[in-house]
Amino acid sequence: MRTHSAERHADRDGLDSARVLIVDDSVVVRAVIARLIDASDRFSVVGAVGNVAAALAFLDRVTVDFILLDIEMPGIDGLSALPDLIAAGQGAKVLIVSSSADEGGATAVRAMALGAAETLTKPSTSALSTRFGSALVNKLEMLCEYPAQMPPALVVRSPILPTPPADNPLPIRPVATGDDYDIVAIGASTGGIHALSQMFGQMPAGFRLPIVITQHLPASFMPYFAAQIAVLAGRPCDVAVDRMRIRPGRIIIAPGDAHLKAVRLSEGGAAFRLTHEAAPSGCMPSVDPMLASLADVYGARLLAVVLSGMGRDGAEGARRVHDSGGCVVVQDQQSSVVWGMPGAIAASGIADAVLAPDAIGRLAATRRRP
Repeated sequence: MRTHSAERHADRDGLDSARVLIVDDSVVVRAVIARLIDASDRFSVVGAVGNVAAALAFLDRVTVDFILLDIEMPGIDGLSALPDLIAAGQGAKVLIVSSSADEGGATAVRAMALGAAETLTKPSTSALSTRFGSALVNKLEMLCEYPAQMPPALVVRSPILPTPPADNPLPIRPVATGDDYDIVAIGASTGGIHALSQMFGQMPAGFRLPIVITQHLPASFMPYFAAQIAVLAGRPCDVAVDRMRIRPGRIIIAPGDAHLKAVRLSEGGAAFRLTHEAAPSGCMPSVDPMLASLADVYGARLLAVVLSGMGRDGAEGARRVHDSGGCVVVQDQQSSVVWGMPGAIAASGIADAVLAPDAIGRLAATRRRP
């Protein structure tokens, strides 16, 4: 087994390999993970350090594409250091690799809300096998930009909202009359939880429109995800159940094992129905049926937002929103962990605006079209 110092050059992988930094307090774990990654043709470990301070020092002099971060470490833990590591990484994507990041656990959801691109549960040292290595490399490959999803030559310029002075934040004023929307629908996948936190950070507690979210997550994540969103948004958030009424002042999220659709009620108003048919995107839940059904119910009174995510889920639903007169806003490429979902919509020419998540939050709060 080759040993990995804090910094090394992977000459055999060439300049095209994605560069990886490992941050884990175990020397054995660092060595095994480095060996598993170096066995791939696409990734190269250029550094392996045992604590956050060493990682920050490393990032001060070396550029990487990915940071593999443990949570439980002496000194500063991984979650506490995550914002600083993201800033120091200057665009590097952080993959949490920790025994604390159990699928469906609060720690994994919190990590993604803080900006981690993905999480992977780290087994015991004796179980760091080829199978785990394959799962790790698959996660990294998923987070890479695939030319088949979005041609690199495509550049979409984002409309710019007025930038307030640093000492005078942009005021958020819900409009009393003449509002353009009755409901906000959000679709997201990889990178979406962090984008949601940035978006909700710009929306006032008094924002009363119902908000509907389909986020690609396993069903086991949903209770923690709903709790996290409630904290971020400062308003109640519930996992949808069949026939739940759509009401102002609440956030409703799709369960992890069903599509969320809206239907009109004969007595007025609208409700949710949960369905399980196969979606064109292959996702469960899928953004497409949520947006399409809401467009049928709300028409031009719908604001549809598609945030960071891999693939094309949401593109067909966004087309239905556009054709119904609703407004479609997508996250910009620069702030997206993966610009698959929003990029597909931007490429189709139906996006009314391409913005960073905080700007989307300000736009939604005004309840006005861009």
